[in-house]
Amino acid sequence: YFRPDAGRNATYHYIGATAKAVDDWETPGDLGYLDEEGYLYLVDRRTDLIVSGGANVYPAEVEAAIEAHPDVECAIVIGMPDDDLGHRVHALVELKQAARGTVDEAVLRDHVAALLVRYKVPRSFEFVEGPLRDAAGKVRRGALREERIKAAASA
Repeated sequence: YFRPDAGRNATYHYIGATAKAVDDWETPGDLGYLDEEGYLYLVDRRTDLIVSGGANVYPAEVEAAIEAHPDVECAIVIGMPDDDLGHRVHALVELKQAARGTVDEAVLRDHVAALLVRYKVPRSFEFVEGPLRDAAGKVRRGALREERIKAAASA
């Protein structure tokens, strides 16, 4: 939480970007932790958090595990609605050109399972050909999620 001063950047005033708390304290929506030496580490955005079966899954952690595979160019993790779990972890994966067609879901699932606890391992993988990030390197996570939800509803 932070208490804004009068001279801060106006971008904090976007509707829905911050949540008001007691006595004008605000939260920017970042999730992080302090280590034993007092260093702050930001791990993800609150809006990106996936709650699956009551457990918190941070997309950045799962993406890092997937991207640790030598054949993966980029990975984006989103939460998809699930009747039993609330949300299930779904990974969109762009493979390196030379690996396309040679790496499948089972290979990546085994790779991630060796690095993370079971509830963080994606239940589904989707291989995509194009870049998952825009020209500025940003992820349109909400748009990617909505596209998949609409596609699943029409299938």
